[in-house]
Amino acid sequence: MSGGKPSLSDTRFRRAHTESVDAEQGPPRGLLARLRRAGLVAAMTVVGMNIWTGNPLLALWVGSRAVGSTGTLTMGAAALVAVMMLVVGVGLAQLLALLGAAYDRATGRQPTVRRHVPWLRSMRSERVEYERSRDGLTAMELLLVAMVVIAVAGFEVWFFFFSTSPIDQRSGRH
Repeated sequence: MSGGKPSLSDTRFRRAHTESVDAEQGPPRGLLARLRRAGLVAAMTVVGMNIWTGNPLLALWVGSRAVGSTGTLTMGAAALVAVMMLVVGVGLAQLLALLGAAYDRATGRQPTVRRHVPWLRSMRSERVEYERSRDGLTAMELLLVAMVVIAVAGFEVWFFFFSTSPIDQRSGRH
């Protein structure tokens, strides 16, 4: 090479070499790296909660603005609520995926080339070792499972202790 641009093979070698060095060093350590990871987990929590709470509330608010002062529900307002929930929900899910990928990069977790969801995996033992058995659950998966468990527990508490009975119209608070 005569002082010009590096050749394609040189670039590939350098990239492969730096990736292997980065993989050997592991995730960044220190206070700043921990704060970044904590901030990413907090952001994933906020976005995950807003998928289930903020998204429907925003869609209902927009639908109520579409109804106006007449107070009469129209199919247009109901369709607007459904479309808003779809659009905002997909946007929040994409944002959650980006935050999860950023957290995985911050922790040094290597992305796999191809991710197999459990219901699409072969049951014939064609693949001996799956990514999940090597790496375990991601932080985003653990966070979403915890949110679902908390939501179900909250619903059960409300249902058994605070809702009215459909049989005799009594409150369950006695």
